[in-house]
This record gives sequence, C-alpha cells and structure tokens, in this order.
Amino acid sequence: MYRDPETAGGPGAPSRDVLLVSAIITISLSVTIILCGICQWCQRKLGKRYKNSLETVGTPDSGRGRSEKKAIKLPAGGKAVNTTPVPGQTPHDESDRRTEPRSSVSDLVNSLTSEMLMLSPGSEDDETHEGCSQENLGRIQFSVGYNFQESTLTVKIMKAQELPAKDFSGTSDPFVKIYLLPDKKHKLETKVKRKNLNPHWNETFLFEGFPYEKVVQRVLYLQVLDYDRFSRNDPIGEVSIPLNKVDLTQMQTFWKELKPCSDGSGSRGELLLSLCYNPSANSIIVNIIKARNLKAMDIGGTSDPYVKVWLMYKDKRVEKKKTVTMKRNLNPVFNESFIFDIPTEKLRETTIIITVMDKDKLSRNDVIGKIYLSWKSGPGEVKHWKDMIARPRQPVAQWHQLKA
Repeated sequence: MYRDPETAGGPGAPSRDVLLVSAIITISLSVTIILCGICQWCQRKLGKRYKNSLETVGTPDSGRGRSEKKAIKLPAGGKAVNTTPVPGQTPHDESDRRTEPRSSVSDLVNSLTSEMLMLSPGSEDDETHEGCSQENLGRIQFSVGYNFQESTLTVKIMKAQELPAKDFSGTSDPFVKIYLLPDKKHKLETKVKRKNLNPHWNETFLFEGFPYEKVVQRVLYLQVLDYDRFSRNDPIGEVSIPLNKVDLTQMQTFWKELKPCSDGSGSRGELLLSLCYNPSANSIIVNIIKARNLKAMDIGGTSDPYVKVWLMYKDKRVEKKKTVTMKRNLNPVFNESFIFDIPTEKLRETTIIITVMDKDKLSRNDVIGKIYLSWKSGPGEVKHWKDMIARPRQPVAQWHQLKA
C-alpha cells in the first residue's frame, strides 16, 4: 500500500527532512566542541613551550670611571684661560598582549610565535604616558663646593641614570659639558662612556683663582650629550643651578632631573607616521603621513623636505626608501607607504630610522631631524613599536618629535 510521505509517521511524527537536519546540527556541534578543545590544548602547550624558551635580553655596563681632577685657572676677572676638552642597560619586561581571533590553528601558532619572540621593554604603565609631551631624559648626580683659602670652585660629576637611547643600536655614548654661565666660551668636559645609559664618571673639575664674589654671580650649567664620531653630538638634557642658591662652604651633592636642552634641538618639528606589522607576510608597512612645524633650513625661511626611511639590522643598513620632495613647505603632506620584508626572528634586532631632510640643489642636503623606531629606542618610539606588535595587520599612527 502506498503511503503519503507527509503523513506516513502519523500525526505529530517528525518528517525525514527534519530528522536529517537535526542529525547534521548534532554532528556540527560535536565537531566544534572537539576543535575548540584541540585549539585550547595547542594554545596551552605552545604558550608553555615559547615561555620556557625565552632568552633574557640586556647588556648592562657596570664599568665605572676612575676619579680624576681637571682644572682651569681663572684670573681675578673670573674668565677661564685654559680648558682641557676630552673628546646601557635597557630595562625590559613582558607586557600584556592583545590578540585578535584566529580562524585556524596555523594562524594561532603564527600569532604566538611573533608575539612571544617580540617582547618589548618598558614598564607595564607605559600607556599612562600617552599624550604626555615631556620625555623622561634621566637624571644626573654631581657635587659643588668652594675652597675660600685657595679661591677654587670644585665641581664633581658623579653619575647619571636612565638616560634615553640616542643611537639606533638602542644605547648612547654620554659625556658632560660644564659651563659657568654667562661664560659660554670656556668649558670642561668629562670622558665619553661608550654604550652606557647609566654611566659613572666620578671626575672632579677645579675652577682655580675664582673670587667668591664672582662665583655667586655665576650659574653652573651641565649639558649631557651623546657623542657621535661622524656627525654632530646629540644633546640629551641639561641642568642649571644658580650658585648664589647653594651653600658653598661645604661640598653639596645633588640629584637633578635632566630637562630638554634649550639649544633649539627640540624645535625641529614633528612627523606623523603609521606602522603596520603583518606576521603572516613577515613585513612592516611604514606610512609617512605628514609633518608639521618643520625647522626652516633655507635662507628664505622655509625648507624643501623629503623623508628617508632606512631599514637597519644589527647596526647594518639593509634597505633605503624615500618620499618625494615637497617644495617650500614646513607642513608637508606625503601619504607615501613603504613595505619592508622583516622575518619574525629578526624583529628583535631591527631598527627603522626615519630622517626628514631638506633638499638643496647647490649644496649637501641638510638633516632636519630623525626618529629611531625599535623595541629599544626612546619611550615614545618604544610605545609605537609595542602598539604595532599588539595590533597586527592594523595601521597604528603616532606623532613623533624630530630629534637632532
């Protein structure tokens, strides 16, 4: 006997199609649960594996300078007649990482690999400094005293701490210049401490033949610089202290925070750029967006800016790209992107150097300012690098102050 399929099961009985759909849904849910369990297991295993294989990074320099004395004799007028010019440890920790959802186990592995290998230094509360314009320049310790019998002012430069990195290698070569303002012609200098962000000098300087009534009219000015053999020394920070506010009857020791140097180095302008890291393609996209308030380098009170982008690996230049030149413009808009191939395992020792130049037809092009981007640069640069890694495949834009 033939029965109609719609009524074969009797009233209320499920049809064949309904049973088939129910079976498919049940099987799909089972497979999903199994895959989720496998993914979670893989994530735990991979996390433990990479966590155990991390290497501790840091090259502390514990060398201390020997105590030395350098002196200049001053006549009754209080002017120096002779000078003796003499030509780091990076904190790091593991920061929280934000990861985006992955569509497969292979993407999860790629994400874990890139993020575990790319641990960035800096404190956990780096984000609290977002939008803060003043950069931490470190601090310096020094002593000052006056010998009334010998009419000699003594200045001892002891040490500095937490200096910012000025070189693309992630460190600095600091030294100190000592002035008694308003006299800028005569100065004394400490030795250069190579690759050291926490240098110890322990050097003593004597200003001999300096009457006390002249001393109290002077301002002790200390300038910390990063020594560069092939170009201009980069200013790191400065400290000034009027000597009429110091008890000079005995040696007084001070810790002073370094302030930005007032030599015009901080007025070179700013550059807006974005970074986009793609771990699956092993590449970084650098987008030079625009600049503002660039320093005028030409006689006419303007500049012809363009931007050079260098990819550095282990202090070696790998690849260079540059934008077009914008004629007579101190607020140029570039909007040019450059792609650099960077394998994940090389990111730790990679630095991107961005230089804003002034184009000259009849002479050498002038440097307006530079930016060093890596996991071991200055605080603002490190923050940008960390944000780029934390948000893969997303352009991360940030303004940077150009430096000398």
